[in-house]
Amino acid sequence: MAAIQAHQRLFLASTCAGQRLRPRPSRIAAPCRAAVSGGVRTLERDVRATLALAAPVTRADVHDAMDRVLALDAAYPLPLLPGMLEKFPKTVEPTRWWPKKKQQQQQQQRAAVNKSNSFGSSSRRRGARGNGWTPELEEEMRGILRVIKAKDEHEYITVGKMVLGLNKGLAVAGPALAGTAAVAAAFIGSGEAGAWASGAAVLGGALAAAANTVEHGGQLGMVFELLRNCAGFYRKMQEEIEANLGEADVERREDGEVLETKVALQLGRSTSELKQFRRMASPSFKDVDVKDFAGKLF
Repeated sequence: MAAIQAHQRLFLASTCAGQRLRPRPSRIAAPCRAAVSGGVRTLERDVRATLALAAPVTRADVHDAMDRVLALDAAYPLPLLPGMLEKFPKTVEPTRWWPKKKQQQQQQQRAAVNKSNSFGSSSRRRGARGNGWTPELEEEMRGILRVIKAKDEHEYITVGKMVLGLNKGLAVAGPALAGTAAVAAAFIGSGEAGAWASGAAVLGGALAAAANTVEHGGQLGMVFELLRNCAGFYRKMQEEIEANLGEADVERREDGEVLETKVALQLGRSTSELKQFRRMASPSFKDVDVKDFAGKLF
């Protein structure tokens, strides 16, 4: 009996020690976990809604759900595994947690979006009046799409590049300054070199501590991931609008009024405020003339 109790205590002690000594993930994992849980909850709601419909579930529905799961896994990998989460990416791109469309399909949609409106023809005008779509609503969506590209997403990508550059500089400067301080400390008390060595050691150590404090205390890596996530939010909205505008048959689009309400909620605006973006869809309106951001939430 005593031997069994001893084995139990040993197992408990080893388990606790393992929990204390196990590698802990970076704080970057916190927003990643939150994003994954949010994406999984959204996917679960969509799957439940699909199952609740009277229509039978098709193979395309299954493939779509699997693609969304794989996209989430690719966007937010396990940070503890080497090579999974790139701390210093070569290019700054918005985080993508939704499936990619085929390149040919994207090019066709963008070409259709960039075309000028043809509401002048009677057939086009009659078609645009169905499914909640009007010429005014299409101009509104084109203007929102232009502002999101020129201001919101561009701003987050630009700031993300600045934060990434600062994080890279501090990651190199911290160890370099600490090494310099260590080398200078070795010359303390060695004749004439000891006079400047002590000062160099103190200065290098202080600067190294300051660089590490800004890098890790400021959580620059987490800030960078947050900026990429915000840019991804606007990129996803762009692709949703482009997919609707790129569909020639308005009956196959998402309901216009529903889309307008959804875009307004995502941007933190009312549907009446979206009307100001109509004038920005005009080719005469320059991107440099866009002063306000489309989103108000962040």
